[in-house]
Amino acid sequence: MADGQHRTGRHEPDHTAVRVALWRALHVQADAPPHVFDDEIGLKLADPGQDWRERGDMTMPGVSGVRASIVARARFIEDLVAERVDAGVAQYVILGAGLDTFAQRRPELASRLGVFEVDQPGTQSWKRQRLAELGYDVPSWLTLVPVDFESGDSWWERLTAAAFDPRKPAVVASTGVSMYVTHEANTATLRQVAALAPGSVFATTFLLPLDMLDPGQRQVQESSMRGAAASGTPFISLYSPDEMRQAALEAGFTKVVHITPDDLAARYFADRHDGLRPPRAEQFLVAEV
Repeated sequence: MADGQHRTGRHEPDHTAVRVALWRALHVQADAPPHVFDDEIGLKLADPGQDWRERGDMTMPGVSGVRASIVARARFIEDLVAERVDAGVAQYVILGAGLDTFAQRRPELASRLGVFEVDQPGTQSWKRQRLAELGYDVPSWLTLVPVDFESGDSWWERLTAAAFDPRKPAVVASTGVSMYVTHEANTATLRQVAALAPGSVFATTFLLPLDMLDPGQRQVQESSMRGAAASGTPFISLYSPDEMRQAALEAGFTKVVHITPDDLAARYFADRHDGLRPPRAEQFLVAEV
């Protein structure tokens, strides 16, 4: 999920989803090229006002590393989608889509897929309205799937009711979400995706336990955890790479690959001279059916 699953008011965007959109835009505006990921449409959707770059979550200590993680994971997911589309996959599910703008930025790729954005009803109603206000339509290949997680809605039931075909392979992405939900919920999601058609792939991020971080990064993560708790979305589930990999294998995936921030840095940040790179806190898991 792209950080859009959490509590939200009626017809309002989730605060976490807005932060992610602003960090993506800040990368373009504040970091030197080449840019890992170019997304300012999310900034237009969020419409945060002229002073948004002065917000505390845009200026807090360690924010450049957070920003690097956000753009690296977004780029990695979309590179994975492009790769799988070329291999014949025709469905892409974004769990907790938030202010994701793949459909608006990359219609030449997205239109080759059935794209399903899963999120809270309030965030999706607001997003649909903002897209219309900005002149973006919702094309036939893009489906917004509202799921009221807080009332116990099943994202799987809502997804299949929205014409997703579990008999056909899919890319399912869940970024920036696993820490907000219980281990049981994460396990249930792994099992559900592992039951998809062969050729499907699940890409998810997870956060390391504090004792696996160096002191500087631990301080940044503790600050993030305090902020998350204060906003009503505390971090619940942290995983070591071995724990996450074992959970995916036990769920039924046939191949599980752990992608580290160093892997992402080598792929996307190698030629940078400004020190921008993703910190160790957030890791990636790519699991294949």
